[in-house]
Amino acid sequence: MSKSMHFRDVVRERHSVRNFHPQPVPEDILRSVLEDAQRSPSNCNTQPWQTHIVSGSKRDALSKAILAADDAGQLTPDFSFGINDFPGVYRERYSAQGAAYYQAIGVKREDYDQRRDASRRNLEFFGAPHVALLFMPEVGDNVRVAGDIGMYAQTLLLSLTAHGLGGVPQTMLGFYGDTIRKELDIDPSLKLLFGISFGYPDREHPANKYRINKAPISESVIFMVVFIILCHFSKIFKNRNDT
Repeated sequence: MSKSMHFRDVVRERHSVRNFHPQPVPEDILRSVLEDAQRSPSNCNTQPWQTHIVSGSKRDALSKAILAADDAGQLTPDFSFGINDFPGVYRERYSAQGAAYYQAIGVKREDYDQRRDASRRNLEFFGAPHVALLFMPEVGDNVRVAGDIGMYAQTLLLSLTAHGLGGVPQTMLGFYGDTIRKELDIDPSLKLLFGISFGYPDREHPANKYRINKAPISESVIFMVVFIILCHFSKIFKNRNDT
């Protein structure tokens, strides 16, 4: 990590990278990133993440197996996900992201073959030399554990950025849970939430040159200052009346 790169810079520099150079990440850097991610918070310090890093020939074989499963229509997601279920502004945001991405890589909306090819790049890990597959145990309704995995993933992504690397979270990889478990000989009790392909970004690729604006905090944060102040004075007046 550059000494001049502050946390604010890391957060703003991070973005989803969708094309990579093929050279692998040196082991010492990879371990440094994973050590950072291991510091992530979790409910009651349970640290429920089980991260499988797949590289080299194993990575190639895994991509081939997932592509074959996709060709055969063998989708085996451990968790449901319907992008069209998102209502209102959430749907508007994902539609805007998709439109911006396809425009950046020169794929027309009506060209379904090209759109399918672009989507299947997920299954080739966007050319990244490594993929981190984030597995988790089933606990209750899985919401709390999934939240822990999300915090781990964000720490991992920020550390990748700080080390001059890049990554992309991929829900799509979670659609092939059985295929991936079989290929990697992973216990069926571990469920695949999503994957993160990562490596050195190809910064000149069109897929990595566009950016999506984030909503202003006014759309997602509610400040309760007035309410808190009123409650404070209410307690003061109540204490005076009591005395």
